[in-house]
Amino acid sequence: MPLLTILLTAFAPAVWGTTYIVTTELLPPGHPLLAGLLRSLPAGLLAITIGRRLPRGDWWWKASVLGFLNIGAFFPLLFVAAERLPGGVAAAVGAIQPLIILGLGALVVGERIRIASAIAAFAGTAGVALIVLGPAAALDAGGILAAIGGVMATASGIVLTKRWGRPPGVDAVSYAGWQLTAGGLFLLPFVMTFEGLPGQLDSDAVLGYAWLGIAGGLIAYALWFRGIQRLPVIVPGLLVLLSPIVATVLGTIIAGEAFTGIQLIGLALAFGSLAGGQFAARGRQPTLAPVVVAGPLRE
Repeated sequence: MPLLTILLTAFAPAVWGTTYIVTTELLPPGHPLLAGLLRSLPAGLLAITIGRRLPRGDWWWKASVLGFLNIGAFFPLLFVAAERLPGGVAAAVGAIQPLIILGLGALVVGERIRIASAIAAFAGTAGVALIVLGPAAALDAGGILAAIGGVMATASGIVLTKRWGRPPGVDAVSYAGWQLTAGGLFLLPFVMTFEGLPGQLDSDAVLGYAWLGIAGGLIAYALWFRGIQRLPVIVPGLLVLLSPIVATVLGTIIAGEAFTGIQLIGLALAFGSLAGGQFAARGRQPTLAPVVVAGPLRE
């Protein structure tokens, strides 16, 4: 299990952790779905143009399903949760994803659940909860259900991406482009119906949308899907914990606040679970569909 593959895969959730700061500091308010659309559809079309590959046969519906789960369904549910829950509660619910992936991976992919992996998943969830949950955390049933739905969607997307692999001769950029485009097309009618477009965009907004689309869309998803196919399913499942960690750390730095002792313990626990999960997964080879890679991101 190459360290470089883990680090490249970790880039994706780390960049996604910047979304909250970028949205609040650079983007026009009241257009969260538009941010999701611009993070997916332009990047997807660009990726397809670069890769010059379209799905064939059953990959039309497979790419649509994966794009729906990983992007199209996830973003609306994420924004509903963000509106109805404090950020810490939403992040804590999201941190249960490694546990869900562990179970789905055993059922769908056939990866055996190791005790060390289960401990790492529980520890990571607990660590993120200590980092992001405050004493005044409020619960809302609709928000909790939306957050769980978003977690289930992306967890299912990760496991199916692992199971289906990537078709022979298709590079990682084209593969990501299919899913980004499918997810963006699903989001498009929601944006036009419920949000519309902002009256004007300043340079900050253009910079923010460019960051979300290029770094958080095209590059992040290409590396993410590549990593899912190369690593045991629990490894990217644990790496998703980087997203709430990065979001919390950036928020703390920008707000000029110091970590509390409880948050530092949570941070140590979360990073310990990330490191422990990688060691637990060492020595077992991921199940891969045959892949012949050509073009960008050669492996």
